Amino acid sequence: MGAWPLERLQAFAAAADAWWQLESVRVVAQQHAYDCDRAREARRSWAGLSLLANRRMRAVGPRESARELTQEFMLRTWVIDHLGPADGNAEWSPEALGADTLAALSLSPADAAALAGKWRELPVERIRELRRHRSLTAHLERLVGHLRPGPTHDRLVVWIEARRLLP
Repeated sequence: MGAWPLERLQAFAAAADAWWQLESVRVVAQQHAYDCDRAREARRSWAGLSLLANRRMRAVGPRESARELTQEFMLRTWVIDHLGPADGNAEWSPEALGADTLAALSLSPADAAALAGKWRELPVERIRELRRHRSLTAHLERLVGHLRPGPTHDRLVVWIEARRLLP
């Protein structure tokens, strides 16, 4: 798969119906996106294919998978950080990524911080929820520098502080 052209891998991803097939596409496409010998727009195209495979994995895998969401947030942040935001494309928009991140979080930063202070006493499900939030906010320190001042930026800065407390 690593030697397949983008179009062939796109067609394979469109027809794939197994999680492991989509994971293979995601990994190969992401590797190509990271290849600094490729042109910037080619790298964006490969990153877009990685996102597509990752999103399809969420559809065939377990619901509410923090793994795929974290992978998506990290890749989008990497593209914004290394290739720059792309006008008119929400995938590579810092503001859209900030909003998507906030939408994925079920706790407020204050609630997460309060629970983190007593995490050893919590049921396993609540500890998993806190760890999910920790994973889903792993990209924030790199992202906030790309955001314009405003409510999204301010809310994510608070999440960075709360994240430091999470198990």
